[in-house]
Amino acid sequence: MTKHTTPDHARLDRVVAEARKQSEVREAGYRERALKLYPWICGRCAREFSGVRLRELTVHHKDHNHDNNPVDGSNWELLCLYCHDNEHSRVLEEAGRSRGAADQKLATHNPFADLQALLKK
Repeated sequence: MTKHTTPDHARLDRVVAEARKQSEVREAGYRERALKLYPWICGRCAREFSGVRLRELTVHHKDHNHDNNPVDGSNWELLCLYCHDNEHSRVLEEAGRSRGAADQKLATHNPFADLQALLKK
């Protein structure tokens, strides 16, 4: 018998809010340091940013580990929103391709196996 419990929405909201807060605090720290270390130029498309548009410049972690924030900034590069999104999409696609062929099993069921016989009836 399975025990059905109602989720505690207030608790879940608190957990999500705390996680977001911690993420923003962590991000603010390394983002501010990266903006002091590097010129405000996208490392891929070379667009320059300043003023209000500076918010479109993001910090990309080269090793994809947001907790790896060395003081010298060697794990960071500044990318615009578009190039940053493109970088993460490429990584996901590459990961899918690398495990795709090895993990996939060939289909053994043929749904049209007796189609010819059925059409003759």
